[in-house]
Amino acid sequence: MVGHVSEKSMFQRFLHSQVFSSLLLIVATVTALIWANSEWGQTYYDISHTYVGVRFGDAEFELSLSHWIKDGLMAIFFFVVGLEIKREIVVGELSTLDKAMLPVCAAVGGAVVPAAIYAFINAGGEGAAGWGIPMATDIAFALGVLSLFGSRVPIGLKVFLTALAIADDLLAVVVIAVFYTPNLDTIMLLFAGVCLVLIMVASNRGVRAVWVYVVLAVLVWAFVLASGVHATIAGVLVAMAIPVRPLIDPDELIRVSSDLIEKMRSDDNSLDALIHDPERRQVLNKLYLTMEDATPPGIALEQALHPVQSFIILPLFALFSAGVVFGPQTLTGFPTAISLGVIIGLVLGKPVGVLLSSWLIMKLAKVELQGVTLAQLVGAGCLAGIGFTMSIFISELAFTNAVLIDQAKVGILLASLAAGILGAVVLSFTLPKAQDEKG
Repeated sequence: MVGHVSEKSMFQRFLHSQVFSSLLLIVATVTALIWANSEWGQTYYDISHTYVGVRFGDAEFELSLSHWIKDGLMAIFFFVVGLEIKREIVVGELSTLDKAMLPVCAAVGGAVVPAAIYAFINAGGEGAAGWGIPMATDIAFALGVLSLFGSRVPIGLKVFLTALAIADDLLAVVVIAVFYTPNLDTIMLLFAGVCLVLIMVASNRGVRAVWVYVVLAVLVWAFVLASGVHATIAGVLVAMAIPVRPLIDPDELIRVSSDLIEKMRSDDNSLDALIHDPERRQVLNKLYLTMEDATPPGIALEQALHPVQSFIILPLFALFSAGVVFGPQTLTGFPTAISLGVIIGLVLGKPVGVLLSSWLIMKLAKVELQGVTLAQLVGAGCLAGIGFTMSIFISELAFTNAVLIDQAKVGILLASLAAGILGAVVLSFTLPKAQDEKG
């Protein structure tokens, strides 16, 4: 019972953090839009294109501030995404076929249908490469909106949307790695692979020096960046090398810790005795290391980095990526094929794809979501149409023309807003009323 309560409270804390993260993202986005379209708009451009780097003698490495955020900080974001994906696959909602079938199929349907709609609208046009833009779901915004309904939301719907969004992230990572990598240097990828193997070896050997993992992770990032694959994929690759299971099983933990605690017993249990007795301090250190082994490294890192991802990295990304200038070039002929493909793909394609694939797998495989109706799945599908972070990210990989990028971003902003409102309206009518719960 205690474990169930703590697990539930942890999930609740996670959802509430998504609410605060969503609010911060909204503030950062609005700030970027106002700043970029104000009389200080040139300052916004200049700051984002300020080059920062390091120099070793004649050699130097520089990236613009915008690129440091998109290629550097976003690698940490993708590292956390990778940890979430691995946790769900190994020990979570995607760990068995029965658990994974429905959210994975829903994610596939919710990715394929929007991509097909976009591709149809932009076939043969200058925006054809952007078919991956409406495929993604922003987990922070989607769960943030869902959390506004509190206890009215069945736990099954929360778990479904979370698992769907994580499976969706996995699809987005694959799309970025396979379809948005123009050039490939296999030698650099080989070096990155060697560093990944060293991370796994160090982890399996119980190496505890944090600097070893930091150095190897940075080398993976540098080699992936040099290989032509987008640097953020390095974050996912490193995450896959981090264990999400404890290094010691529960029975062994209980046996070892009991033995160590027994060794700690003494006639004198005062603080002074502990300080001046080197043997007892050594036993205490072994007890600390044993408890550390009982904490899965991947889950510990995910919990430690989640606030950094939610409250620093994503707001900075939004601040320096969402600043669309609403000038004649961007708005002429609106909606353009690009913005229309994004809007229809996210607002219509997402819920249609999620609902159809969910309904199909429920009929064929006899899978059910306890306490969740098809109408509520429509609402969840609408929320999945909030693309934002990943959609903006893919738009900047798909296009090099600033005007096309801005057209895509306008579509993403409008579609995400519409999808969020539509999802909230559908759920407000389909979820049980608060007074019904009390009765």
